[in-house]
Amino acid sequence: MIADRTAENETMTTPEPRKPSRHGATERDSLSRQVGYYLELAKARLAALVVMTAAVGYILAARGAFDLAVLIWTIVGTALTAFGANILNQWAEADRDRRMERTRHRPLPAGNVDKRQALIWGLVSAAVGLAVLDVGTNRLTALLSLFVIGLYVLVYTPLKVRTPLNTVVGAVCGAVPPMMGWTAATGRLELGAWILGGILFVWQVPHFLSLAWLYREDYARGGFRMMPAADPDGSMTGRAAFIYALALLPITGALAAAGVTGMTYLVLSQVVGLALAALGWTFARNRVQLTARRLFLASIIYLPVLLGLMVSDMDDRLTRSVDFGSRQAFRQTTPRDVPQPFTVSETSLPPATR
Repeated sequence: MIADRTAENETMTTPEPRKPSRHGATERDSLSRQVGYYLELAKARLAALVVMTAAVGYILAARGAFDLAVLIWTIVGTALTAFGANILNQWAEADRDRRMERTRHRPLPAGNVDKRQALIWGLVSAAVGLAVLDVGTNRLTALLSLFVIGLYVLVYTPLKVRTPLNTVVGAVCGAVPPMMGWTAATGRLELGAWILGGILFVWQVPHFLSLAWLYREDYARGGFRMMPAADPDGSMTGRAAFIYALALLPITGALAAAGVTGMTYLVLSQVVGLALAALGWTFARNRVQLTARRLFLASIIYLPVLLGLMVSDMDDRLTRSVDFGSRQAFRQTTPRDVPQPFTVSETSLPPATR
């Protein structure tokens, strides 16, 4: 026993060098992979564009006098609900995505995430996002987001295998986020909100039709009925892309006519709109991979440029709105809060001095 205890003490006092454990590193690697799978299922880059439109809607509606906390809640809630809708969409389409070259390496078709886990992620993300919007902004904004999730998952997703009109329904889903940003700031669906929604609706059509033409064979392999599936020569697809690109000119101009933006935005929005329409016309006349890709890439550049023009042309409008708001506030507070000059009326004098 003594010998055993001595050996034990010697071991304790002079331990052998230990090899670094891989357990912690493995856990970190596993967590990192799960986060990566979640963001890939959530289509984080696409969701970032959705969040951008909501943020611009909020900034335009707030007219410079925005609450930073509400803006942050709007961004967080919109991102989470977009994540949830995208994950639920991929959950529903996992089997079809497995047939397509473009999507077969996604987490669900590749077997990196099981469908039950994806369903939980989607439902939890959507629920938390709706709660954030309801508590951090207002009920109308949360209801608009709930409408988008339902339309995207329950209507648009099933329609993708039934009719080419699914593109129109999908465009409605993409049109609502800037309206959510507007209602988060004002609590109302005003004219500016509807124009913003119209811009996003119209923009999505040439954007998606050019993508659908690029991957028309892949979509057909997955069983999705996009417009090119019913339009083999692409004549209808090209015309629709051009017409909707052209329609962006008046509807973007309507934002200035409504007083949301100024003349600088009006002029420059028409310039970039004409450039996009020209690429739409080129695609309509010559429906090849090159013209479709150019239109698709141009549509990706066009939207953030347009949103930037909206926000950058707010300076003079902000000055006017602040001045007007200050005068209104003064008029509203003068009777109640500002001391009035002392006057003596006849009825306030004692009877003997009347």
